[in-house]
Amino acid sequence: MPSLIIEPLNTQHFIMDRDDRKRNKNIGKNFMCRLQCMFSHSSSSESRLSLEDTQQWSQSLERLLESKYGLATFRSFLKSEYSDENIEFWLTCEDYKKIKSSFRMSSKAKKIYEQFIKAESPKEINIDYHTREQIKRNVKTPTMHCFDDAQKIVYGLMERDSYPRFLRSDIYRTLLENLAADTAKG
Repeated sequence: MPSLIIEPLNTQHFIMDRDDRKRNKNIGKNFMCRLQCMFSHSSSSESRLSLEDTQQWSQSLERLLESKYGLATFRSFLKSEYSDENIEFWLTCEDYKKIKSSFRMSSKAKKIYEQFIKAESPKEINIDYHTREQIKRNVKTPTMHCFDDAQKIVYGLMERDSYPRFLRSDIYRTLLENLAADTAKG
């Protein structure tokens, strides 16, 4: 009968840590490749993911969302946590504000209400009762600003909760480490 060899706990822990670091490094490299492939329409150096751009994401949520790579990375992070309704709502509102046709605005406002605002909706966002009721009234005669209060609330939630978690996440830290290593190589 074969004997079982039991490694000391600290050795197993070291092996697991080393394996986790390797896995995270590979996740970061794979994620970098996916991001660059998503935006590979242009091969100019300014359209490539850079260490400097990635470091600037930590300055503010606004800076993160202004970057196409930052937005894509943040969305992927939120999807991995099953909490992407806030960013999806915020982006949908940004698109909604660009609508010129009153017919399209009315149609889109109802869809946004059904998808994000209505209680028990598929991607219900966390807003207070007063704001929810105000939007319910606003959607009857929608304007480009009828979701502004909810959008401000959601932005604040992302800024205080999701964004700090993102900055501490393995996805972001590993991405920074890999870009720093690539930059050091030249």
